[in-house]
Amino acid sequence: MKDFLISEIQERCEKATKGPWISYIEGRDFTSGCSFIGTAEDDIELSGATVDDQDFIAHARQDIPVLIEEIYRLRRKLDEKHIKY
Repeated sequence: MKDFLISEIQERCEKATKGPWISYIEGRDFTSGCSFIGTAEDDIELSGATVDDQDFIAHARQDIPVLIEEIYRLRRKLDEKHIKY
């Protein structure tokens, strides 16, 4: 993956509402209202998303920074060994 793609992903992540995000599904987590993703700031209401879609979206805010850091960690190891990626 090119550095600019990782940088773009990282920038989008950094611009997003701070985590953690939590998925609240009507009928699973509470009994009235709409399904939404709770954030540290404003909640995000999603219409038409499946339960799995919403859970994936909510977890992305926590998962992507972990993935980005792992990519950078592995690249540092490759750089130390002078291996091109």
